[in-house]
Amino acid sequence: MTVLLVAAGGALGALGRWWLVARAGRSGATAAGGTLLVNVLGSFVLGLVAGWSAHESAPGWVLPLLGAGLCGALTTYSGHALIVVEAAREGRTRHALSDVVLSLALTLLAVTLGWSLTSP
Repeated sequence: MTVLLVAAGGALGALGRWWLVARAGRSGATAAGGTLLVNVLGSFVLGLVAGWSAHESAPGWVLPLLGAGLCGALTTYSGHALIVVEAAREGRTRHALSDVVLSLALTLLAVTLGWSLTSP
């Protein structure tokens, strides 16, 4: 059953990432901006889910479906890494470094905020 929960959440997360990145692109965001958006949003949702699942009354399906599945597929470390490497290879070292720092700071802030809103 857990495998099905992760798979269902993963399907929703992957579709959500595609939709959000495409929408951000139509609004003028770069690939880096779209990736940052999904990573920060996914980190916030994961914080909410992790905080919720810490409650004794939380259902057992919460982490597999929403944590591992949805948030795991919504966020993309590998996509972010590719964007950073491409920027560095193109000689945009400051952009690459600032992308790493900004992404790390915002995702940690987002997951902390989410956790603090729902944890016991």
